[in-house]
Amino acid sequence: MSDIMFACVHNAGRSQMAAAFFNKHKTQDGVKGISAGTNPASEVHSVVRSIMLEKDVDLTNITPVKLTPELAKTCSTIITMGCGETCPYVPGVTIIDWKITDPKDKSQDDARKIRDEIETKIKVFIAENNY
Repeated sequence: MSDIMFACVHNAGRSQMAAAFFNKHKTQDGVKGISAGTNPASEVHSVVRSIMLEKDVDLTNITPVKLTPELAKTCSTIITMGCGETCPYVPGVTIIDWKITDPKDKSQDDARKIRDEIETKIKVFIAENNY
């Protein structure tokens, strides 16, 4: 199996949560969730780090990563979270788009709703694809 890429613009919120939840909930050893952004921020949003700790996921030492065509080629699927046309096209790689609100500058309560939406989508994705 190839890796599953979770991509957004800044790689500081949605995609970080999605990759972390994928790795937390997956049952297959041969696949991992990774995340990247088309224009990565310098760090993961503080509200995201805080609310993920509530789910026993520590993003403290995670740094946003640039989404390059080379990195995308290592994946069988790229799940975008609002980066739309700025995500690279890679032949043979399945692209799925999830329209999810950016948690940047949101209250903790609003960010928790986004986090929980992502976790639910991840669990469904894992179940449907036997990951």
